[in-house]
Amino acid sequence: MAGPLFSVVVPATTANLGPGYDSIGLALSLYMTVEVSEAAEWQVRYSGDEYASLPTDERNLIVQTIFKVADQYGKEISPHALCIVSDIPLGKGLGSSATAIAAGIEIADNLLGLSISPNEKVRFGSEFEGHSDNVAAAILGGAVITYYVDNELYYLRLPNPAIGAVLLVPPHALKTTESRRLLPNELSHAEAAAGSAASSLLSAALATGDWKLAGQMMERDRFHESYRKELLPDFDQIREVSRQLGVYGMTISGAGPSIFVAVEQGKEQEVAAELEKRFPFYKALSVATAPRGTYVQRNEG
Repeated sequence: MAGPLFSVVVPATTANLGPGYDSIGLALSLYMTVEVSEAAEWQVRYSGDEYASLPTDERNLIVQTIFKVADQYGKEISPHALCIVSDIPLGKGLGSSATAIAAGIEIADNLLGLSISPNEKVRFGSEFEGHSDNVAAAILGGAVITYYVDNELYYLRLPNPAIGAVLLVPPHALKTTESRRLLPNELSHAEAAAGSAASSLLSAALATGDWKLAGQMMERDRFHESYRKELLPDFDQIREVSRQLGVYGMTISGAGPSIFVAVEQGKEQEVAAELEKRFPFYKALSVATAPRGTYVQRNEG
């Protein structure tokens, strides 16, 4: 039997970083790898139990994304088998749907020989996902500050953020749609202005590498944290302990239910161990940022 044609590797992401709601994403060093092989029909196979509930045929999000890209270019695409290994927790606010979309775009690009530009990949991903933060970071790597409103897309990539991170991952998943239902339809002008100020200063701090200031702004969100944090056990206590440990900042990862803690490089494991000891409901993962976004591994021979 013929071996795999190639593999696509996609990093996990965290989004928002507090007030950067639907606009700031950061790639992290957890990965999904999709091995692509020829097949008579579309097949998707996941390694491990966590992803066992996902569709394994043409309904799968990766396959659906492949179809959408092919349709954009008026192309037909033959069936393939996708074998997936992932250490990205599913439905935990770490961009698992964005990784699937990023993988689908890259697979379609390579199978069809489209040579899609990074900008168009981000545009397709934002269109398919409905917002740009996670998918831009998954495709490009690093930190990405985005504007995606009324199909207008602009972004700035910061290639290698100099921080470590701790992720506090609860045992239960949370659908983004459910988390978004908790948000109000409107904010007062004063609240929106305060949130915008925090987001602007967060973006400037990220761009200049001032993670102490970035961490302070991460904790001054007005757009979503106060409405969602009740779903995250011990949230306020974790923030207080995190401050005692001298971290840069702590916030909800994406739509939750995981928590993102930005720390000084080299202190990830120390902080993770202490937080997991104090808050055993969560599994603490020490990770780095991922400067490289989605890429292809070719199989030799």
